[in-house]
Amino acid sequence: MNYETLSSFAQTWGLMYFVVIFLAACAYALWPSNGAKFKQAAELPLIDEEPINE
Repeated sequence: MNYETLSSFAQTWGLMYFVVIFLAACAYALWPSNGAKFKQAAELPLIDEEPINE
């Protein structure tokens, strides 16, 4: 196995691997049942846990 063969294999299958990972991440982020979880996470910075006594 020479460098050109290994490089071609890594480029082709590496691209396929990252496309599959990207599509899985997009599917997870856009899955309807995860909407409530992401909405709650988005509102976390706005929750005031400790009232300020002035």
